Amino acid sequence: MKMMTTALTAGVLALSPLTAFADAHADSTDPIVIPIHNWSSQIVMSNVVGQILEQQGAFVEYVTTDSQAVYESVRLGDVTFELEVWEGAFGASYRAALEKGGIVEVTDHNAVTREDWWYPMWTKDACPGLPDWEALNACAAVFATAETGDQGRYLDGPVDWLKHGQERVEALDMNFVVVNAGSAAALWAEIGAAEADRRPVVVFNWTPNFAEAVWPGEFVEFPPHEEGCDTDPSVGVNPDALYDCGNPANGYLKIAAWDGMEEKWPSAYALLEQVSFTNPQIAEMARLVDIDELEPDEAAEVWLEANPDVWGSWVN
Repeated sequence: MKMMTTALTAGVLALSPLTAFADAHADSTDPIVIPIHNWSSQIVMSNVVGQILEQQGAFVEYVTTDSQAVYESVRLGDVTFELEVWEGAFGASYRAALEKGGIVEVTDHNAVTREDWWYPMWTKDACPGLPDWEALNACAAVFATAETGDQGRYLDGPVDWLKHGQERVEALDMNFVVVNAGSAAALWAEIGAAEADRRPVVVFNWTPNFAEAVWPGEFVEFPPHEEGCDTDPSVGVNPDALYDCGNPANGYLKIAAWDGMEEKWPSAYALLEQVSFTNPQIAEMARLVDIDELEPDEAAEVWLEANPDVWGSWVN
């Protein structure tokens, strides 16, 4: 399957104007370093853009990088760019890097993001006041397990994702125990297991990803996001705590780069300025890995083969 897909993709790429585009500028032969994180869409997207750059003649390296520390790595030029700057998850780290200098905002994706507590729709049968967070808290016993006793169980993202579920529970005095999943796959497994007997669950989730097409659901509506809610205790409903509000309901998804990239790799930077994905496109990338179980590089090849009209416009 992979060999066939690679051959087909190569045929599509060979028909594109990539070579002429690359010849228009003299890029460095040093490798463009692309960071890889631990969620599927980011890995596939990085491979998609990396494979296009390779067809331009660029040398590309992929390095596994912490999703919060990556902005310092971009700022210092240790990695070249980051393709998924999520406002809700990484806004604070990104802003801190911008203030120090060395990192530039390249463009915004067309996609709109949201990430927060989430439940599949069957959960509403057991807690009809949802999506209101106070109704959820009143229903906490519905989510109790042997692990949490009388309190509800909330399955948050992996610890290194820094989703601040525990801080949210404490700030809003919620009757929930926060349990961290080991991976994105563990979140999907939790929802899938609950589906069998329509068990109420509340987990960390985000959009865009494939899950919204598989399990219709809703985000919990916490007090609306306010700028400073994560840095200033006086902002929000609890004057003594941080994270007493929800994440942005219509968050940005940006591309950021080392500020030396444009000079060192001008044609690659010019292409990066054109890159923009939509919610459905990003969800499709995740599905190829999380549902179809393709390797990320193979998923990128399949996506490129299926979407020449999308990426072709970037190199034109």
